[in-house]
Amino acid sequence: MKPKIAISIGDLNGVGLEIALKSHKAISQFCSPVYCISYTMLHQGAKLLNHELPEDLQLHEIDGEFTIEAGQVSKESGLYSYNSFMEAIKLCENKQADAVVTMPIHKEAWKLAGLDFVGHTDLLRKHFNQEAIMMLGCPEMFVALFTEHMPLKEVPSHITYEKISRFLFDLQKSLGDKQVAVLGLNPHAGDNGVLGSEEREIEKAIAHVNTTLDKELFHGCIVPDIAFTPSFRKNFNYYVAMYHDQGLAPLKALYFDESVNISLNLPIIRTSVDHGTAFDIAYQNKAQNLSYINAIKSALNFINN
Repeated sequence: MKPKIAISIGDLNGVGLEIALKSHKAISQFCSPVYCISYTMLHQGAKLLNHELPEDLQLHEIDGEFTIEAGQVSKESGLYSYNSFMEAIKLCENKQADAVVTMPIHKEAWKLAGLDFVGHTDLLRKHFNQEAIMMLGCPEMFVALFTEHMPLKEVPSHITYEKISRFLFDLQKSLGDKQVAVLGLNPHAGDNGVLGSEEREIEKAIAHVNTTLDKELFHGCIVPDIAFTPSFRKNFNYYVAMYHDQGLAPLKALYFDESVNISLNLPIIRTSVDHGTAFDIAYQNKAQNLSYINAIKSALNFINN
């Protein structure tokens, strides 16, 4: 029996459906995908793409039909993507699927639909009442984000010994005994307090976690501007970044097409493409699918391990 993967279809005004359809034959070789979308919406999108529907598609019907508007932000598409995601989660909770793989949603569309979440990970965190960790990357380099979709000015107040310690313990529980480089917040990792004091909290947390685990797994604070150089990456391919762009700017510069998004520290397996809805190329048959293929493979790795 092939593992069953629930596919959350994402914002139907974007590239998610195109990627799903063009990838179906390839991923069906190693998993059994279940697409959380109604036949009506699937047929409408396939017609816009001039794409024939494979005969072996498994659908989990989602209510809420609307007219697809390529490249447009709408509350209807936002609500549909939310409902698709929630049904995919339920399939895993009910043991009808082994993992969830998500296509991109549009945060503004969710807001227009009246949804009080800033993204998939935020929803998962609140749904399961657990501190989900967002980790992105590929085998060459993974970056776990201590803070995610947060204004930069709010980040320093979240860097406390207690919060960093809990984050590192949760990360080790999810990853096992990986060697992890933990970045500082400030230029030069604070220069011993000259450029900021947040690093003292991070260093205290690292020492506490390593001592408690009786293993030297976490290393830092690492100066951010040297952490992703080729010589440094010879020793580490797991990182903790203090804020979104600190980790994702270098990751996407190096591995944009192949990176995936993985939610850790949850009772279900969830992976995702590491890109947005790409409204500018929606329904033009231009979307790349490598990130999606890798997201499926990452989910299968977690299932098998």
